[in-house]
Parts: sequence; structure tokens; C-alpha cells
Amino acid sequence: MKQRIHDLLQAALIQLQAQGKVPVDFAPQILVERCRDRAHGDWATNLAMISAKVAGLRPRDMAEQIVSALPHDTSVQKIDIAGPGFINITVDEQSELAALPIILQQGERFGHSQRGAGQLLQVEFVSANPTSSLHVGHGRGAAYGMTVANLLESQGYRVDREYYVNDAGRQMDILATSTFLRYLELCGELLAFPSNGYRGDYVMDMARVIQTQHGDIFRHSSAEIFAGAAIDEQRDAQGEIVGGDKEAHIDDLIAAARRSLGTSSYGVFFSTALDTILDDIRDDLAEFGVSFKRWYSEKSLVDSGALPRALERLQQAGATYTQGGALWFRSTNYGDDKDRVLVRDNGQTTYFASDVAYHLDKFERGYQHVINIWGADHHGYIVRVTAALQALGIDPSRLEVRLVQFVSLWRGSEQVPMSSRSGQFITLRELRQEVGNDAARFYYITRKSEQHIDFDLQLATSQSKDNPVYYIQYAHARVCSVRKRLTELGYSFDACSVDLSALNTDAEHELAQFLLNFPEVVNRATEDREPHQLANYLREAAAAFHAWYNGTKVLVDDPYLRQARFMLCECVAQVLHNGLTLLGVSAPQHM
Repeated sequence: MKQRIHDLLQAALIQLQAQGKVPVDFAPQILVERCRDRAHGDWATNLAMISAKVAGLRPRDMAEQIVSALPHDTSVQKIDIAGPGFINITVDEQSELAALPIILQQGERFGHSQRGAGQLLQVEFVSANPTSSLHVGHGRGAAYGMTVANLLESQGYRVDREYYVNDAGRQMDILATSTFLRYLELCGELLAFPSNGYRGDYVMDMARVIQTQHGDIFRHSSAEIFAGAAIDEQRDAQGEIVGGDKEAHIDDLIAAARRSLGTSSYGVFFSTALDTILDDIRDDLAEFGVSFKRWYSEKSLVDSGALPRALERLQQAGATYTQGGALWFRSTNYGDDKDRVLVRDNGQTTYFASDVAYHLDKFERGYQHVINIWGADHHGYIVRVTAALQALGIDPSRLEVRLVQFVSLWRGSEQVPMSSRSGQFITLRELRQEVGNDAARFYYITRKSEQHIDFDLQLATSQSKDNPVYYIQYAHARVCSVRKRLTELGYSFDACSVDLSALNTDAEHELAQFLLNFPEVVNRATEDREPHQLANYLREAAAAFHAWYNGTKVLVDDPYLRQARFMLCECVAQVLHNGLTLLGVSAPQHM
């Protein structure tokens, strides 16, 4: 019906152009949307408001011209002009119902389109440092990113999902050194573990694996190691930190570990830590229904020459300068609040330099549009990265950054502490084990990504209408139960011979209209990058179905009414199944 109204408006515009009332080269995007209030009609368009200027008319006068030029169509019951020039269209209810079979005809493709056909996009998300298991905050980025990618694919876009592995930075050296220090403890060395080392139990587990495989061959005197750390943390008699430069101390410990172990042996600790945690992250995400086409190594930027090439491009563009022995990017020339260091005075490149090279590589790989999904704490990175793109001659509008806010866990009225004294955060795996994948995936995307989420564990596991994911899945299971009962009673169903005029109540017409609105909701959620729009729609669809079903007998004796009502049920199940699938949530047949 939406396409039918669009075509009618297009025909009216062509007629007005033929009459010389509208320029022939005027080709606006005709927007047709559902009226939010059915009292105003079923569909609305702002075509008159966007056409009035080129026609030299007031919007309401333009609306009258469009309405007068609309071809006659038996499905259109009434046309009104509202407000500053909106055209509201009310359609014949039976004409609307006539479109219902499309849902079952298209099946799992209902709601899909080819709007984005031919466009290659990349969605990069999660990209957590491989220094610990994923925590509940990472889980939100994973659910949001995967759902956005699913939505884009449903609209015909070619989408590559990518995880950027930060395997070449200082944090990985801190992890490797922390693992080495725990290994020394297992070998009997007594030491004061640095306050900013990685303290989780998983570090000791990795150290234990190395000791099992290699014995004590990497053992060095802890006194020797700590003597190599020139700047020590100052501790009191109880071992509590009371002063000193902890950052300089950990850097000295890294340098001392490298010296004492040598490149090859240090690599054992580095690679064991990296591989162990990265494997854990891969497994965790796979179990969560999140997959990637590519795991992109930061280290590969150096190995492939992409990093030095990006720096050279910036230098050739005159966008860098040297000061204090460091190489700087003139990011203030492109809207940043200060210039950024690319190469430190010790010759080491910065995280920002890697970011520049990585984004240059993305666009060199042919992506027309790139979507980065970052944690809210990365807000400050947006301006500097877009500044670098401008300096490199890349249109910064081709980069889109979506920020994902933090998550708080609650159990009823009590907030759940997010980390333990051992430094271990509540992991995504622990959350999934408690509430299940479906509840986690759904609750993570129920609000805009930039809004904070209070995740109620108690509600997520409840079996009530207050738990939206349960309420939606129960609606799908209810239809499956009706389908089973239909077979048990010996009734048959032929979707091709259903007389939909038997659906004659307001609740049935409204439910049918709501279901037919599904493709528009999916498209809008995709273009806005807002999966919560789809989640809210499914919740409303389930509520409308439950309300109708609770007051209606579906499997009645009258074969015409039974077939029509059962078809409406089947359409509900198909829409719920399609929507839940896009969200990464299952559609169970029984509960």
C-alpha cells in the first residue's frame, strides 16, 4: 500500500510537470509515512511542502494542486490537507487487508529490501583490547554492532563486520609483563606486584600454563627484575602504595622483563597472553551469536607498511611538523582542540598514528562508508580521526561513529557491583549464563546506543508481560500452539484461498495494518542506526496480538472466519520471527 500511494503521488507530480506547474527537472524524494494518529488518516506525505518553493506556491496551495492531480484509485477512501501542507490519506480497510498475503508470500524476506544494493559498508565494533575477557559493557557494543549490521544487510547493503585487535600497544606489554611476574611467583619468587598491572585470576592461570609447559627455565631473581625498574612504587610497612610514579614503574618493569628474558622468551609470555585471551573473546562472541568477517591486527599495520605509508601521506600533505624530537599532526587546522603526537621522541608511534593508518587502510580497501562503534569514553577520538581523514583527502562524512554508553546491572532495586576486589569485572559470559543470550541481546538494544542502560537481571529472567523479550517470544509460541491445534483438529489451511473480508473487527484491521508497517519500521531503524525502534515495534505488535487473541477464538467452526483469523495469526508469527531474527533473538515454538 505504501508503494501504491507513492506511485499515485509520483503520477500527480508528473502531471503537474506536464502542465507546466512544476519544473520538469524537479525530482524530489517522495516520502510516505504512517500517520502516528489514525484519526488523521493512514498515510501522510510532505510532498507539497518540499515542492511549494519550486512551484512558487504556498504549501497548502501546492497540496491542493497535488490532490487534484492524483489519479483515481479505489483503495483511497479519503484525502485531507492538514497543518502547513501535509497530505493525509485514508485507505479502504479491505484494500489494506488485501495486502496481508504478501507477508506469507515473502516469508523470511518480508521486511527486506534492496535500498542499499551495490553499496559496500564496513561495521567495526567491540574491538576490545585483548587484555581480559569481555565484560558486560563490551556485550552492549557487540549486540548493538551485530544488530546494526543485520539491519543493513536486510536492506541490501553488502556489509563486512570487523574486529580491530589492539595487539601492538603498551597495554599488551603490561599484560605480558604481569603474566611474567605471576610466573615468577609460581616459581617461588617473592615480589610486590605493581598496582597497575593486570591483577585478575586469569593472569595467574596463563602463568600457570607457561610454567606447566616450560617449567622454571624463564625464572629470574625478582630482585634482579625489580632492580631494573629504576622508579619504584613507594609502599608502607603493610605493602600499601603511598607514593611514587606507578606509570614510570610499570614501564621500567616492562623494559626489565624484555632485557632479562630476551626477545624470544619475552615473546612466549606475550603470545601466550594474547592468544589465550583472543581465543576466549572469539569463543564468547561466537556463543553470543556475534561473528566477524575479519579480525584485523594492529601489528599488521607495521608489518604491511601501512603505518609508515600513512605517516608519509600526512607529511606530503604538509599536515605534520617536528617539535621536541616528536612528529606532530596539525590537527588544529582541521577543527581539533590541539595538535596530536604521531611519533614520540623515543621513536615509538602512538595509538593515534595506528588509528590514522587503520582508517586509511579501510577506505583503500574500497568501503564506501565506514561505521565505527566505540565506547562512550572514545568520544574525544572522533574529531582527531576525522581531522586525519580530511588531511588525507578523504571525505570525513564517509566515516560514521556511533558511541555506546555504559551499562549498570541491577537485581531488582539493588545495583550489582561491576567488579571484584581481584580486579575482575563481571564478564559477558557470566551475564549470558544468568539471563540467556536472548534476553541479553534484546535488553542491550532496547534504548538508543548513546543512552545509559540499567540492566535488570531479575526482570530479564521473569516470565511476565513486564519482560518484553518473554512477552514477544510468548506471542510467537502462542501462534505455533494454534498451528499445532489446527492440525490436531483435522483442519487444513490454504493461504491462497482465504477470504480476508471475514476479518471485520477494528482490532483485526488495526493488527493487520500494524503488521504491514513492518518493512517501514525496519528501514527506518536501519537508516537511523536505532535497533530499539524495531524492539519497540515488536513489543507493540506482541501486545496487540495478545489483546486480540485473549478476546478472540481463532479455531471457530465457520471455515471462512477460521481461515482468515488463522492467517492473521500466521502473519503475526512471521513478522515476529523476522524481527527477532534481525535482533539476534530466537523465536521459540513453545515456552
